[in-house]
Amino acid sequence: MTYRHWVCKAFRQRFQGSNKMVTKRTPAIVLVNVIIWGLVGSTISAAQDKIAEQTGKGAQSTTAADQQVAEIELRSGKNFITTKVYSAEEDAAALKLFEGLRVADVCDALDQIGLRNVCVMNPEIHPAWKDPVNLSHRFVGVAITVRYVPHNLVLPSALSPDDFDRWCGEWYSKLSPEPFVPLIRPGSVVVIDDANGVDVGSIGSNNIMSWKKRGCVAVVTDATARDLDEIALERIPLYFRGPGRGIRPGRNLVESVNRPVEVGGVLVRP
Repeated sequence: MTYRHWVCKAFRQRFQGSNKMVTKRTPAIVLVNVIIWGLVGSTISAAQDKIAEQTGKGAQSTTAADQQVAEIELRSGKNFITTKVYSAEEDAAALKLFEGLRVADVCDALDQIGLRNVCVMNPEIHPAWKDPVNLSHRFVGVAITVRYVPHNLVLPSALSPDDFDRWCGEWYSKLSPEPFVPLIRPGSVVVIDDANGVDVGSIGSNNIMSWKKRGCVAVVTDATARDLDEIALERIPLYFRGPGRGIRPGRNLVESVNRPVEVGGVLVRP
């Protein structure tokens, strides 16, 4: 109840014979008191209204400013799914739980907990090679994700060998690098959401070997890879859609690292 409402209620109680407020003062004194109360109440109420008005304007101004900031943030790009960071010890503890399990065992467990066909990739994502004796094509690991997208840039025409090498080097370093490499540690799986349909071999024998040396246990991509014979000889688990031929320069751009990606119809969160 505002001060103004309280004064009005007091006025009614005094002059309508309310039993709650009984006075022995003369009507003149009572009227003077009520007038004074009314003046004080009006002054306080006016001040309160002014404060409320200013507060309202301030709130509206703040809201408008917040909306403007939010809009700018959205226009510049915003991710809504966060990436949780785990320690190497936490990764190792999680991987230990999967030791000795077959894919069928994990799928049965997913069914049991209500994740039927939720975390299972499309069978089009298949191993580049198989080892039916030692099963060395199987792996368990923690995902490091990278997303490459098709480019929309004007490409140069025929170049001399030296110019072509320089152009490729600039593309690799500036437009389509591998910024995820420092994140690789023992037990990591590089998961690549690539520019599918442009025949790009983002994965080859050279870079996959360098990833393995850092602790990478496997690579999974929804696109293609090249140098498949060498990768098979080195026994590096690779799951992909099919063989590819081209290099990254002139075919894709790196978009993000360690963000949620979609590979084989499955959400992969690092």
